[in-house]
This record gives sequence, structure tokens and C-alpha cells, in this order.
Amino acid sequence: MKDISIDDYKITSQINIKDLKTSVDLEASEKKIEKKLEKIRAKLGDLQDTMYAHGKYAVLVCFQGMDTAGKDSLIREVFKDFNVRGIVAHSFKSPTALELKHDYLWRHYIALPARGKFGIFNRTHYENVLVTRVHPQYVLSENLPDVTDISDVNDAFWERRFNEINNFEKHIADNGTIIFKCFLNLSKDEQKHRLLRRLDKPNKNWKFSAGDLKERGLWDNYQFCYQDAINKTSKPHAPWYNIPADDKPTARLIVANILYDTLKAYTDIKEPELDDNTKDNIAKYRASLENE
Repeated sequence: MKDISIDDYKITSQINIKDLKTSVDLEASEKKIEKKLEKIRAKLGDLQDTMYAHGKYAVLVCFQGMDTAGKDSLIREVFKDFNVRGIVAHSFKSPTALELKHDYLWRHYIALPARGKFGIFNRTHYENVLVTRVHPQYVLSENLPDVTDISDVNDAFWERRFNEINNFEKHIADNGTIIFKCFLNLSKDEQKHRLLRRLDKPNKNWKFSAGDLKERGLWDNYQFCYQDAINKTSKPHAPWYNIPADDKPTARLIVANILYDTLKAYTDIKEPELDDNTKDNIAKYRASLENE
């Protein structure tokens, strides 16, 4: 099996989205890929326990991608071995009435993981420069003081929003949150195949919505918005990763590798040592328990 290098997927310079891979051949069977994932996610689970005890870093893993990109199943498979006390997943849908009473980042801020925990954002704060950019009329429901007409949702508006997102991520990174942003990059042909599968398989029918076809018709618009968002917000403290998503097992393994290889490089993440008094009295504590 080919080695997975973080550098092959991390976005560190300006990209043209058409040049990003939607598939990659790891030169291994699906079974071998799944076996490798089992090993890495077990290591991730152990690392998560250590980070929980260490309590100085939080980890935020963000997943964005077109419909059918495989976000739900990837989250299920990659984080399967995590202790539930150390991980929280949030799936962000259309803003509620309460959320619209606040700024657009509020609902994401209050969902951030505490130190020692992992937070998973299934769709993220980037919806606010992706879906709302393709459908700028949605911004009107935010009831912003300086937006009274669709013409106010202009280039300057989006530049300001990118700056706000960059500032948000810099702030949480400076305060101990390790950020991963994964673009599950799906080809249009593979999306067509997966939408047809939803129609053909009765147990998948519930996932299909006529709105999926409407959004598919806006594919080029979304690709432009993804490209612009990635180019303006992939930073050293909050990098984007292009995850080829046409093959689900491969995408899962790549994400797991990126997480593990990045986090294990933090040499200061260790289980806390016992204080000297406890160390000195271990024999006494053991004797006390054994003599009960």
C-alpha cells in the first residue's frame, strides 16, 4: 500500500479546484484499506484518551463537501473507537429562529470542543460563505443592519465575512484548539452515481430530496465558492485538506492518517504524571486496598 503523506493533501498555496484530485489509488484492495483504518483509528482512540487526560488542547475537525460526499459515514468509521466522553459531533442545518437572532458564528462558537475533547463539525461555519453565497437571498433572513437589499450582499460583504472567519479560527487556535478542515472533494460523475443509488435502494430513499437535484444544477457555482473559500482561509493554524472522496474507504483512511500523523507530532501531549506525594505513597495505597 502506498504511504499517505500529509503534504500531498494539505493546501498551502493558491489552488484551482479543477486541479485537485477527487480520487487516488493507494495500490491496495478495499479490504486492506479497511484493515489499515482499523489500526489507525485504534491509535487515534488511544491518543484521544491521552489528550483528554492532558486537557490542554481541543481538536476541531471540520467536514465540508457537496451532497453525497460521504461526510456521515466517514465520521462514523474514523471516530468509531473514540470514548464518547471525549468527542461531540454537530451537524449544522439551516439556522433556527434563535440562531438567526445572533451573528452567524454564534452557533458554531458555542459548539466548540472543550480542551481535552474532539469536536466534529458536519457542515461548518463555511456554509455561511458557500450556501449563502450561491443563494445570497438567505443572508436577508439574518436581519443585518447594513443589508437591506440583495445588492448589499456584494464582493465587499464576502471579503468581510472571510476576514471574520479567519479571525475566529485564529482566536481559537491561539487558545489551544487544533483545527483540521477537510474538503471532501467529490466528482460530479460520482455524485450522479450516488444520487441514483439513493433512488434505486429502498433503504437509501429517505436520503434523497428533490432539492439535491436543484443544488446539483448549481455545481459550477459551488465549485467557484469552494475554491475562493479555500484560497482565502487555508492558513498554517487552520489548514484545508483536499480529501479525494470518490472512493469512501480511501477517503476515510486519508483523513484518519492526517489526524493521527499531525497530532502525534505534538510531543507535549502526554498523560499527566502523579504528584510526588501520591508516587511516594503508592505502596501504602495498594496495601490499604489489598487488606480490605
